[in-house]
Amino acid sequence: MQSICVIGGNRYFGALLVRRLREAGHRVTVVNRGSAPPPDGVEHLVVDRDDEAALTAAVASRTFDTVVDQVCYTPVQAAIAVRAFRGRARRYVMTSTIEVYDPSTAALRAVPPGTPVPEDTVDPAAWRVDPDLPWRDAAYLETHYAEGKRQAEAVFTQDGGFAFAAVRSAHVLGGGAQEFTGRLAHYVERIAGGRPLTVHPVALPTVFIHYEELADVLLWAATATDFTGPVNACSDGLLDVRDLGAVIAAMTGREPVYRAVAPGEAASPFSFDRHYAMSNTRAGRLGYVFSRTADWLPGAVAEALAAPVAPVAPAS
Repeated sequence: MQSICVIGGNRYFGALLVRRLREAGHRVTVVNRGSAPPPDGVEHLVVDRDDEAALTAAVASRTFDTVVDQVCYTPVQAAIAVRAFRGRARRYVMTSTIEVYDPSTAALRAVPPGTPVPEDTVDPAAWRVDPDLPWRDAAYLETHYAEGKRQAEAVFTQDGGFAFAAVRSAHVLGGGAQEFTGRLAHYVERIAGGRPLTVHPVALPTVFIHYEELADVLLWAATATDFTGPVNACSDGLLDVRDLGAVIAAMTGREPVYRAVAPGEAASPFSFDRHYAMSNTRAGRLGYVFSRTADWLPGAVAEALAAPVAPVAPAS
């Protein structure tokens, strides 16, 4: 049994992670602002992780084998966590994102066209941190989401004092109404209703992961291994928007209608004009075996077909 602290953990794959940690027999503490109670048997610390004094006071008498940070978006938040948990945690796992590889948001090392991106494309040990940028401004953070994640990883790597790992998640699907981004529901609703989808003229592929598998990866990263550094988390198999549309078409009996975007026009989520699909080779070498996207995607589409229509969240 290990002592695990989860920061966030009140919805979607975070809530599932908390349940699975508890079912595996670990002693679990959840830190969040109290929007939803955790399962029975889980300690709940109601605190704003941006309030350094309150966070430090809440965890002051506790020690943890691992902290899993689900909601760290900026270097400022990372620095607060470092100070609050230094000496109180042996290992720190941050949920990061495929967006750190988006070449439109940073000058990154080039990889051959179409090559799945390896972790060393973004090295947090060498990434520059600027805590004086307006990270507390919601509008700035929304437009600098990828850079916020890169710099947060860098803070933990360079200054944390923990055994630190960043799980860089692919685009997450599944869960029906739980899938709060609404992006898969957007495709299902449009295709089922015969409405056009705006896409780039050339469909470039990306990678996905089912929300249950992401919870499993985080459980593995927190409890079953001592690897450090970033690791990409994605199911096997590249997929572009037309591949996604074909799966939905097969289940709805309606052919997708595509309209190419005009210059400067926003495309539908998952339609990309740049390549940054990830490679999961490192995770495989460390012992994690991923599923195939083709095996679980039809089930995720079926869940979306059965769920109420949700609003589409901005791409991130």
